[in-house]
Amino acid sequence: MHSASQRRPLVAANWKMYKTVAETEDFLDRFLGSIGNLGEVDLVLCPPATALAAAVERTRRSPIRIAAQNVHEQEAGPFTGEISIPMLRELDVAGAVVGHSERRALFCETDEALARKVPALLSAELLPILCVGESEAERDAGETEAVLARQVDADLAAVPDPKLAGVVIAYEPIWAIGTGRTATTEQAQEAIALIRSRIAVRDSAVAARIRIVYGGSVKPGNAAGLFAQPDVDGGLVGGASLDPEDFLAICEAA
Repeated sequence: MHSASQRRPLVAANWKMYKTVAETEDFLDRFLGSIGNLGEVDLVLCPPATALAAAVERTRRSPIRIAAQNVHEQEAGPFTGEISIPMLRELDVAGAVVGHSERRALFCETDEALARKVPALLSAELLPILCVGESEAERDAGETEAVLARQVDADLAAVPDPKLAGVVIAYEPIWAIGTGRTATTEQAQEAIALIRSRIAVRDSAVAARIRIVYGGSVKPGNAAGLFAQPDVDGGLVGGASLDPEDFLAICEAA
């Protein structure tokens, strides 16, 4: 098994429906000057679709990669309001978040759709950041392991084993997103180890290489403890990523 030290940490900022183009450029102007010592961490910024092009331009000569917050699996078609992989590639976008609990709950994104989106991104050499996680009711009912196994199995069903290492999985307990309630370091480690063991059922070598990050009220004050866990390879950061100083502190913790 690879140790965590052989997996390059990744920290991604999910801005959700915040920040105009002007606000995105302002954030980057402030943030880019401070990232000189973050060479060992992969940094991914996920702004709204309207700011993707501006974010790519602003970060061109930097180590930051830009990812979308969603994508459609078809190359083109009658899908009003959706954005395709070729559209993202044209902008030099490097990847996409898929399966975020908000997209699952509010916009009916299904495991069936994710089973198409993840391989489509990999085929286009884009980075899929796949979100999985249980609700508060599911955790209280002792169903965490079953829910995570179901999501991981279904969402990655069409990905060939050798390609699995190209996916980043974000464990986001739904009860900890935007609630201020964070999973304890032990809860995060336990759930992410479960996910890794689920990948190991398919391929133990890939399970040792695949990066699994934690998301759910990650803040400067708790990031170091979470990231120090042996199976936690970084974070998907929501609210705290909207402030450049807070996000920088979280990146430094990685």
